[in-house]
Amino acid sequence: MALEPPGQPADGGDVYEQALAVRFTYPVHFTRDAFAPANPALVRAVSRLEPARRHRLVPLVDAGVAAAWPSLPALLDAYVDAHGDALALVGTPLVVPGGEAIKNDPEAVARLHRHLHDLHVDRQSCVLAIGGGAMLDAVGYAAATTHRGVRIVRVPTTVLAQCDGGVGVKNGVNAFGVKNFLGAFAPPFAIVNDERFLETLPARDRRAGMAEAVKVALVRDAAFFQWLETEVIALAAFEPAALATLVRRCAHLHLRHIATGGDPFELGSARPLDHGHWAAHALETLSGHRLRHGEAVAIGMALDALYAVDAGMLDDATADRICGLLERLGFALWDDVLAQTGPDGRPVVLRGLEDFREHLGGDLTVTLIATIGRGVEVGAIEPARVERALARLRARAGAT
Repeated sequence: MALEPPGQPADGGDVYEQALAVRFTYPVHFTRDAFAPANPALVRAVSRLEPARRHRLVPLVDAGVAAAWPSLPALLDAYVDAHGDALALVGTPLVVPGGEAIKNDPEAVARLHRHLHDLHVDRQSCVLAIGGGAMLDAVGYAAATTHRGVRIVRVPTTVLAQCDGGVGVKNGVNAFGVKNFLGAFAPPFAIVNDERFLETLPARDRRAGMAEAVKVALVRDAAFFQWLETEVIALAAFEPAALATLVRRCAHLHLRHIATGGDPFELGSARPLDHGHWAAHALETLSGHRLRHGEAVAIGMALDALYAVDAGMLDDATADRICGLLERLGFALWDDVLAQTGPDGRPVVLRGLEDFREHLGGDLTVTLIATIGRGVEVGAIEPARVERALARLRARAGAT
């Protein structure tokens, strides 16, 4: 007896079209003193799908956080003890390197895999990652590739992580001299943003995170950009209330873009929230990661603004507002890496265009600013215009 096929091929032949729709949801908690026993944010984040279950919690802590918060292990112990019906701590907190050091170490992810293996982590266990964006990237990649994905709750501890990278769906590490060459799209299980962690950050790191707020305002929200200009003195002084508002608004705009932009896993080439990043990624690598990510993004945005002026897309006054805001926040918009040239006499930063094109998936798409609050995608960057923009940027900075 012949069996009937389970469905009709899409073209009447031998090809069946498979379609899947998967819904991802994750809460982003904004709180203070997340590890105070009376604060329910963390326990709610971990147990949100199975409130009656006792959840295994595997803590990993950024070395910089561990140094700034020596009481953190005791705080975590006390919190888990207070919520013992819902949480069970697995092992002591593992301290791992932070910053680009962990993303540049080819053995770091393997060590994380070994740690999760040795603790018998399963797909319902929860990795608790407490740290800055680079640490969250590396730990997130390890979690996403353990058992094809274990739950991770992120506790971002820097401005940059709380308002951008730590609230998104990406992770990754650097390889072969390329930023984020290895990685995955893996939405977190939950995020807990605790503003207390920002208070112990060095000034340089607090400032660096503000670059992403300027970026998302330029691309998506003119009113937010105006607010940044109005509050620039308070922000430059790191006043807590102003900084908390910046973090929340920036995180909200990033989350909204991921949810409504139509391409959460970046299958296409257009990435408006990577404005300023083609040069930034190159600058990070060329400087040996001496430049923080946010510092490099600030330079990249200034360079793109002056490029857009040269291309006739943006007026001088608006470019001056962009550069002026970044400078008033405390960013240096010139670095001597920009002056380096290759054998062809061209600035080596231009190599970032090819890396960016490859990272995008084959087609170069760069977001430039047409007016504050609106980005425009362009498919080519002209080297001669970049050189003229570099010359203007150098003159603005008074560099010799």
